[in-house]
Amino acid sequence: MNPKTKTAWLYLSPMLLVLIVVALWPLGRTIWFSLTDANINDLDAAKFVGLENYFGEYGLFANPNYTDGFWESDWGISIINTLKFSVVSVTIETLLGLGVALLLNQEFKGRAWVRAAVLVPWAIPTIVSAKMWGWMLHDQFGVINQWLYDLGLVAQKVAWTADPDFALWTVVAVDVWKTTPFMALLILAALQVLPKDCYEAARVDGVHPLRLFWRVTLPLIKPALMVAVIFRLLDALRIFDLIYVLTSNSNSTISMSGFVRREMVDNGYMGYGSAASTALFLIIGLCTVAYIRIGRMKLGED
Repeated sequence: MNPKTKTAWLYLSPMLLVLIVVALWPLGRTIWFSLTDANINDLDAAKFVGLENYFGEYGLFANPNYTDGFWESDWGISIINTLKFSVVSVTIETLLGLGVALLLNQEFKGRAWVRAAVLVPWAIPTIVSAKMWGWMLHDQFGVINQWLYDLGLVAQKVAWTADPDFALWTVVAVDVWKTTPFMALLILAALQVLPKDCYEAARVDGVHPLRLFWRVTLPLIKPALMVAVIFRLLDALRIFDLIYVLTSNSNSTISMSGFVRREMVDNGYMGYGSAASTALFLIIGLCTVAYIRIGRMKLGED
């Protein structure tokens, strides 16, 4: 090992040590618990049960008590809810974020103030914004229901966060309001570094703005757009706080993280909850790898 490599490892070692302590050790501990029957009341009495929590009689994926099928189980429902939330929210946030970024990239008076104002929803802590929207969407005294009722758009006030038909999509709407500025910020950063000469040449040649966007702007920002979507997808697949505060983690909106929390904290099943947590980690990893592979194929990379 040459001196430069040794120096590099020397400087990296503190960071690697911290990473092991705060990431690898908890992950390894969780995987170990998932192979035991650990209970929160007595972790020292945990016994090794192998893959029982995954494929055993009461396991996540092979429970014979799922008489209506796996996707009707609480774990299956939590997977569906999480995927629905992630796909819909990330798609809408990406499209809206792209539109907002294109607008903020234009030259106009007061642009700096507008950029700062756009970031306000993202800057508000998730719990605070969830409680704020929870009050606004309340079926009895919420201002949104009152406005809709006064305008004649609804015949009676709607329990947006309690009705199973609306609860999940209400959470999606609140998340879009909060997180679109994050996507806009990342996309705007990519737009700011695009070469100006391409656009000057296009204007001289009389290229239509829409054609310029599809042929020049979008291909150039596609790598940054992929990174933004990956960051947002990782957050969406781990969603817990917004759903828990707005809907109290009901079955119609429970996410995979919410399922893990319920089994570990409410029911005390550390082993079973750890198995769900490990499965969540693997699902997030697979979704991320699949998205990266698809993105590379579209970019023409190997």
